[in-house]
Amino acid sequence: MTLLSQLLDTKGHAVHAVSPDASVIDAIRSMADNHIGALLVMEGQQLAGIVSERDYARKVILLGRSSATTAVRDIMSSPVMSLSPDSTVDEAMRLMTEHRIRHLPVVANGRVTGLVSIGDLVKCVIEEQRHTIDELHSYISG
Repeated sequence: MTLLSQLLDTKGHAVHAVSPDASVIDAIRSMADNHIGALLVMEGQQLAGIVSERDYARKVILLGRSSATTAVRDIMSSPVMSLSPDSTVDEAMRLMTEHRIRHLPVVANGRVTGLVSIGDLVKCVIEEQRHTIDELHSYISG
């Protein structure tokens, strides 16, 4: 079973983050520029929350707030669920499915080591299944 640390070693450990004091428009612009659906909200090295396109749609657009004058801290989700690098992809999928979240920080000793999306996890599971199928095919073929 693949560990989140192994997935991050392949995917990369880079995370995109924003300050809680940043404007929502700056956060949305960063998401668009980086082709991502969520940003970690960091106060220095501390994980303060997460802000996603879903937060924007539900807490800004639907409530008629201004993207330019609303701070990220006013719409971010906090506290943030996270898992350790030693957790498995299956554990991450289970947690994300149960709580209907699409992005999950990976945290070790209080420090963020990466971020995985549901898409990252699905891709990993598909690759594991493909590998298993190839092995079975080789075994059967002799």
